[in-house]
Amino acid sequence: MHKTTLEKANSAESMFSVSALNVKNKKTQKLYSVLFLMMTLLLILPVLVILGTLIVKGGSMISIDFLFTDPVNGMTEGGVFPALLGTVWLVSLALLVSVPLGIAAAIYLSEYASDNWFTRIINLAIINLAGVPSIVHALFGLGAFVMFFGFGTSILAASLTLAIMTLPVVIVSTRESLQAVPHAFREACWNMGATRWQTIRRVVLPNAVSGILTGVILEVSRTTGETAPIMFTGAAFFLPFLPQGIFDQTMALSLHLFVVSTQVPNVPEALPYAVALVLIGMVLLMNSVSIALRMYLRGQKKW
Repeated sequence: MHKTTLEKANSAESMFSVSALNVKNKKTQKLYSVLFLMMTLLLILPVLVILGTLIVKGGSMISIDFLFTDPVNGMTEGGVFPALLGTVWLVSLALLVSVPLGIAAAIYLSEYASDNWFTRIINLAIINLAGVPSIVHALFGLGAFVMFFGFGTSILAASLTLAIMTLPVVIVSTRESLQAVPHAFREACWNMGATRWQTIRRVVLPNAVSGILTGVILEVSRTTGETAPIMFTGAAFFLPFLPQGIFDQTMALSLHLFVVSTQVPNVPEALPYAVALVLIGMVLLMNSVSIALRMYLRGQKKW
């Protein structure tokens, strides 16, 4: 009897002991963990190097005066206030145009449109539009908004060009967020007598808004740094005055950085780095606000 119990104990111990296969799997898992960590560091390292370089070479020029004064002496001295304000104009107006249009298009494609040749053509057009180079969007904006609609080289024409360029990002991110909301939510609302639009407005959109903000974050990042589209449609090399409305031209940080880096002689070495640092800081600030809002909204989800 004792022998039988001992044999059972030995059998159970051998069953749960670490085998050679377990050891091999653990080593493989550690190897892949280290590999993925290295890949992550390789992605982060260039960003840190760029930020470090900008801070070291341009950080000495960053000050309140630099942010809130105009360029002087042929843009070799002074600050970046007109370009900073112009960038805010361009990004804000582009967001006001592209976000409602993008969300509306995504709602139609996700909630109303059936799967047929027409919607497949629309999806193909969105994908192709996302891959069009920015210089092509610039020429389109020049022909459509500056010449055809008669807006001239203005903030409005430049912002509309940026909105068209970034529209696919908003549409794709919004559509994916809408489709991520469980279909059972919709069915529950329909069973309670709610219409399709009431379901979308009261249930689907509130649960998808955090994902929609992801598209907005990507749009802000791309819109702020674009140069070619605004160069042809509304951004100026230099203006001695601030824009008074959307039909005026404006300076912009991205174009200002290009100008002081390549077109203006006798520029202090630190100036282009300081402008680039302000540009990146502005993008990070806008993205941080959007990310904080997205995290808050995600925390309000019940599923």
